[in-house]
This record gives sequence, structure tokens and C-alpha cells, in this order.
Amino acid sequence: MSFLGGRRLRRMRQTEWSRAMMRETELLPRDLIWPLFVIEGQNERTAIRTMPGVERLSVDLMVEAAKAARDAGIPALAIFPNTPDHLRSENGAEAYNPDNLMCRALAAIKAAVPEIGLIADVALDEYSSDGQDGLVRDGVILNDETIAAMVKSALVQARAGADIIAPSDMMDGRVAAIRDALDAEGFEHVQIMSYAAKYASCFYGPFREAVGSGSRLRGDKRTYQMDYANSDEALREIAQDIEEGADSIMVKPGLPYLDIIRRAKDAFNVPIYAYQVSGEYAMIELAGAAGAINRDAAVLESLWAFKRAGANGILTYYALEMARKLGR
Repeated sequence: MSFLGGRRLRRMRQTEWSRAMMRETELLPRDLIWPLFVIEGQNERTAIRTMPGVERLSVDLMVEAAKAARDAGIPALAIFPNTPDHLRSENGAEAYNPDNLMCRALAAIKAAVPEIGLIADVALDEYSSDGQDGLVRDGVILNDETIAAMVKSALVQARAGADIIAPSDMMDGRVAAIRDALDAEGFEHVQIMSYAAKYASCFYGPFREAVGSGSRLRGDKRTYQMDYANSDEALREIAQDIEEGADSIMVKPGLPYLDIIRRAKDAFNVPIYAYQVSGEYAMIELAGAAGAINRDAAVLESLWAFKRAGANGILTYYALEMARKLGR
């Protein structure tokens, strides 16, 4: 006798083919964006202590990585430079040097692999001597002065071949300023992917090691990155960036903020991306190595969580590995 009136939801889950028929979301290589760290040198690769399996690559090896990404069906790369110490300064001027490490990487990849999209991070922490995303005066992060430097940085990146400018600094008004500058210089086709809801998070630690900003960081970033107690504020930040001209928005970090991704998806009709950040990656890797979890299963489950929450795409250090697996 059935006490469910004939409704047995498990029936649809009995076989793989049936589960596939009723699956609500997809995870495909085209959903993945691969973040890469570039360093100076030739045929150089350096390990990142807190990110097992992730390496910094010199420009020539970055080109080879781009070819591998293209062949695996990955649509775009996100590039982050580890600027040499002697080029870092209080004003972060190396950010808008047209021959800086970022620009040389963008130009080399675009020349060799023109069909892959290039996302250029715009912030000063990769160029500043204090590790802050903005210019600092008397301990205060300067909003408008930082934007002026970021506009110059965005322009040299666009000239070098960036397809998407991704401001990650959380200064107020930077999307509008960058959009106006790009359009005025004839770069109307260059997109802006705004780090619109970027939280002040402990999960960025390994990334800061990767780009060389962590050990030099003075103070914290709580006056511009978001308070993790808030979600309504994230929607206001996203709405403002869309109004200023952002073509897509990002939520960062990813897994601890699935609720923000879902709320943004429900509220705004724009592409939404999640960044599975370095700390999330490190947790999976270290827990897997310790035998606490099944590493491969955790990678897949975490990526699918982003799609289920509503993300159009995911920036993840697992992009190449997972694109190859999903492609098969």
C-alpha cells in the first residue's frame, strides 16, 4: 500500500539515464574561465606554496597554456601579474606602463591564440608597495585618485589586447569612468566584467601570495571590500555597476556566497560570474590530500553548486582539468 498517492520521487533517480533526463543544470567547458599568474623570465614556472598544483608562468609558457585552454573548450583566461619588487611603488605607476608584465602577456597570447578571450584584472595591489587595491594617503584609501590610475591601466590593457576589463578594486564610480575612457579611445567593443560584490574575505590568502602582495599588505581592505554580514548591500553594489555600464558582474568569493549569486540572478538580467577563489581551491586540495574528502568529487560538486545557484560561468583554477574531463 502506498501512502504517497502514487508519488514516488525516487523513481526518476533510479538510473543514470533517467537522472540525466531530469537534470536541471549543465556544467560544460564553456562555463569555465581559467585564472593564470604571469611572471618574468623565459621558460620559467614557480610553484605557489599554498596552492598545490598551481604555478606562476612566464609569458612564453602562458601562451602554451592558452593553447591548451583553447583546445579544451575554455572560452577565456583571467590574467594576473606578479610584478617584480623593484617595479612596485606607492603610486602603483607600473599598472599603466604599456610594457608592463600584464600587457606583454596579453599581447603575446592575443597574437598566438586570438580566438580565446582575455580578461585583464584592474587594481593596484599587484603594482603597489603596500598591497592595497587603492592609493593611500595618511592611512586612507583614496577613491577618485585610485580611479584615475585605474583608467590609465585599463587603457593600456585594452591596447595590448584585453577583451574584458575586470576592475576588482571596489572603488565607487570606477565602472563609469573606465567605460567612458574606453569608448573615448575607440574601445567600445571591450567589455567590463565588474567585481561588483567582492567581500573582505580570508579566502584570498593564497592569491595574495601568488601575486606577491600578501606579505607587503599594510592594514586590511575593509573600507572598500564588502562586509560579509551583508547581502542587501551586494545588490546595491551590483545595481550601481550595471547602471554605470558593466556588461557582466562577479561575486567573489564563490562558495561561501552562493546566496548572493542566487539573489543577483533573480534580481538582474545580466551575466553573472562566480570566482572560486584561492582559499576555496586550497581547502579542497589540502582536505583531499589528507584523505578527509574525495578530492575529485568535491571539485565537481563545488562547480555544479555555482551553476545551480545561477552563475553563468565560473573562474576556477580547476578549469583546464575539468574542461578536459567534461569534454570527454
